[in-house]
Amino acid sequence: MTDLATSTSAPVGTPAAPQRARSGRGRRVAVGLLAVVLLAVLWELVKLVVPDTGGHVLGASVLPRTDDVAMPHVWTIGQRMLEPETSAVGSPTVLSAMLQACWFTFRVALAGWVLGSVGGFLVALLMQRWTVAESALLPWVVLSQTVPLIALAPLVVGWGGRIHIGSFEWQRWMSVALIASYLAFFPVAVGALRGLQSPPAAQVELFRALAAGWSRTLLGLRLPASVPYLLPALRLGAATAVVGAIVAEVSTGTKGGIGRMIISYAQSASGDPAKPWGAIVGAAVLGLVAAGLVSLLGLGLGRYRHAEVS
Repeated sequence: MTDLATSTSAPVGTPAAPQRARSGRGRRVAVGLLAVVLLAVLWELVKLVVPDTGGHVLGASVLPRTDDVAMPHVWTIGQRMLEPETSAVGSPTVLSAMLQACWFTFRVALAGWVLGSVGGFLVALLMQRWTVAESALLPWVVLSQTVPLIALAPLVVGWGGRIHIGSFEWQRWMSVALIASYLAFFPVAVGALRGLQSPPAAQVELFRALAAGWSRTLLGLRLPASVPYLLPALRLGAATAVVGAIVAEVSTGTKGGIGRMIISYAQSASGDPAKPWGAIVGAAVLGLVAAGLVSLLGLGLGRYRHAEVS
């Protein structure tokens, strides 16, 4: 009976825990793929049901147009991605050009994510350490997200263009990365603060009774307790960093990324409607890939993730 009870209530860290973690990851991947399939089915269902001119009520448009110019078929979009980008000889396929653009945006977004995550975590540590810092900084952290990127991007580019330190010269992509870090900063700062403050008062008092200082309590209690909150915040920060990079590329005119590709392809939407949708699909997949890669950070933290908050 003792062995049976031990086997059925295996604690986190036993061989049963990694199996449950792998099973959970497999279910999440399956659900994600199912969601993509359902989205494609819904797209085609809308095209089938809604008139080509859209839906109108009392003269107001309530449903989008569903003709092949506004909403190409899913298979048309997929086929166009495998065709040459232009009619020029030797032109790469849309998929090849899209992958190159996504790689550029991914690297810029990665730099922004790292910068925003480090900054957000340091601010969270500061707010957790001193209550007065939390009262002073948290409202500004929340307020910072009300500033639209379209208004912020020209300012960042203008400020960055004046930076010349020796042989160092500010590049346009650095402005894009800085804007991406602006979006990644908020979820990490808030998630890390919530996680650092999550340990029960009894556990905190126990560390104090053992004469553990703030740093020892941080390493032994608060950081492990923050993992279930920090990992989802990092995933969200990665996705928002990609969004910030794409918007910043459009706003700053930075070439080479998926943001500018969307704008460039949109100019030929009337004659080649499937082409811009291919770039949009690439941008969406890029965000999912970025969030998925961040999830790999949690593979070595399984013992702390049993209570992860999503």
